[in-house]
Amino acid sequence: MARIGGPAMTPEFGYIVAQSTPENPRNTEGDIIELRDGTLLLAWSDFYAGGMPDHAPARISAKASHDRGKTWGERFTLLENEGLQNVMSVSFVRLHSGDILLFYLRKNGPDDLQAMVRRSSDELTTLSDPVRCTLDEGYWVVNNARVVQLCDGRLIVPAALHRQITAAESGGRAIVWLSDDEGRTWARSESELPLPGRGAMEPGVVELCDGRLLMIIRTSLGQIYRSFSADRGVTWSDAEPMGIGAPVAPSTIVRIPSTGDLLLIWNDCFRDGPDAPAARTPLTAAISRDEGETWEHLRDLESDPSLWYAYTSVTFVDDRALLTYWVDERVGDPRLLHLKLRSVPVSWFYQA
Repeated sequence: MARIGGPAMTPEFGYIVAQSTPENPRNTEGDIIELRDGTLLLAWSDFYAGGMPDHAPARISAKASHDRGKTWGERFTLLENEGLQNVMSVSFVRLHSGDILLFYLRKNGPDDLQAMVRRSSDELTTLSDPVRCTLDEGYWVVNNARVVQLCDGRLIVPAALHRQITAAESGGRAIVWLSDDEGRTWARSESELPLPGRGAMEPGVVELCDGRLLMIIRTSLGQIYRSFSADRGVTWSDAEPMGIGAPVAPSTIVRIPSTGDLLLIWNDCFRDGPDAPAARTPLTAAISRDEGETWEHLRDLESDPSLWYAYTSVTFVDDRALLTYWVDERVGDPRLLHLKLRSVPVSWFYQA
C-alpha cells in the first residue's frame, strides 16, 4: 500500500463525501480519475437550486484528494450549467495519448438530452469547447462512469435513446456511439436493441478477453439483460436475460485490473425470490472468473432496507476499489440524495 503524506491508511472506509441539504438536495452520479501527480479528482451532478428531479438545475462539481481518497477538499465547480435545464452524469477517460476526456449530459428539455465531451491536455485545469457525441436528436441517456476506451483506443459511449421522455411510448433502445479519433468525431452503431416494457435502459459495456464486448442493460423485466458485440461495437446480438434478478435500476460492470476478473454491482433485491419488493437495496457485488458467464462471491456493500443505493462508479487505486454511489433517504420534503464514497481492498470482493 502506497504511503502519501503519512502512515498507510485503513483500506476500508466509507462516508458521505457530498452532503445534501434542502437548498442542495441532490448530489449524485459521480466518477473519479487519478491525475498525473497522484491527486484524485471526484466530480458529480450537483443539483444546486433546491430541486432534485432529473430536470432540475445542476452543474458538475468536484473535489480533490491528496491522500488517495481518505479525505477530500472543498467542492468547486468543474463545469457550469450550460444546458437549458442542467448538466449531469460525469464519465472520465484517460486517453492512451495521456489527455483526459470529460463526458457529461447536457439537458435542454424532455426531448433534448445529449452526450457531450470536453478534452483537457493539462490535467483538467482547462477544458476544450464541447463536442457532441450523440449526433441524432432525442433524449439520450448515458450513465455516469459509463464511457469505455477499448484496447485499440476506440471510445464507446453506451446510450439509451428515448424519443421523448414524457411520451406514452418512451421505451428506451440501447445504442452505442463510437469514436476512433479520441472523441473528435462520432458514429452510431448499426444495431438498436429494443426490449418490452420500459425498454432497454442505461446500458454499460466492458471489453472481454477475447475481444468481444459485453453490454449489460437495465430493464423493467425483473432482471439484467445482456448483449454481445464481435465487431468492436458496430453490431450487437439480440438482448437476452442474464439470469440475475434486478429491479428497475442500473447495474455496473468493470474489470478488476489486478486479478483480471469482472466485477458486477447491482441491487440484489430478488435474492429471496421474484415476489420480493423491487427496491434499490441492497447494493451487492459479485465476481466472475469466466467473462460474465457465472458469478460468485456475492457480498453486500450496503444493506439498510430504509435507504436506496444506485449509480455506482468504480475506480481502482493501488490495491483498493474506490466506489461512489448515491444514497436516497426516501423520506422528507425535500427528499435528500447524498453522494457516498466507499473504499474497499480488492480482496474484500473475494471474501464472501
